[in-house]
Amino acid sequence: MKYYKYDASGNTFVIFASNERKDYSKLAIELCDKERFDTDGLIVLIPHETLDFEWLFYNNDGSTAAMCGNGTRAVALFAYERGLATEKMRFLTGAGEISCVVSGDIVETQMTEPFEIKAPFSEDGYNCWIVDTGVPHVVILTGDIDSFDEEVCRKFRQKYNANVNFASVDDNQNLLVRTFERGVEAETQACGTGMVASFLRALDLGLIDSVCKVYPTSKEELTIRYENETIYFSGQVKFIYSGE
Repeated sequence: MKYYKYDASGNTFVIFASNERKDYSKLAIELCDKERFDTDGLIVLIPHETLDFEWLFYNNDGSTAAMCGNGTRAVALFAYERGLATEKMRFLTGAGEISCVVSGDIVETQMTEPFEIKAPFSEDGYNCWIVDTGVPHVVILTGDIDSFDEEVCRKFRQKYNANVNFASVDDNQNLLVRTFERGVEAETQACGTGMVASFLRALDLGLIDSVCKVYPTSKEELTIRYENETIYFSGQVKFIYSGE
């Protein structure tokens, strides 16, 4: 079996296409081992009757996830480069249909419609909000991104079964985001759905404009824009290597 590894904003994914729908969780644990391969997830493309393809997504611990923003961009470039789709494609995830556009090494994803899980509330001294942007996210806006508290993140991750984001807005109206991610069970280099969740909270509070530069822990630049009640998420994707 030939597989390919891609990097999207510091998130790395092993990707391959298959004609077989089955449980790839054990393979995900093997191919994404942090010590040997330092990989965040496995994405398997399988055929779909009406869309370009369907994906099966696994975290590096073998658990599944309905959606992964950076994963959508990585898989789109893979599908385009391997001739499985044109530069404009549609595919199915556990969170619903996703549309992506490939332009060189920049990929833009049209995100799924978000919905609020829990209205803004205070807990442990933090103002929190929980929203589903494909997967559930706790969002905490803070004046200092370095106030990221892993102990609080671990507590909220377990209590609300959600990823946990600390976000802040800098003097240039850029959004800075740090994410504690389910399946990784630690801070991740970048989380697309977490950046979108944080963007929505900051936009609602009037702290940023409808087009915003976003920087996750990896420090790579991404762009999120809100247009016609739709969220678009774009950034660079890199092919790393292929293996067997």
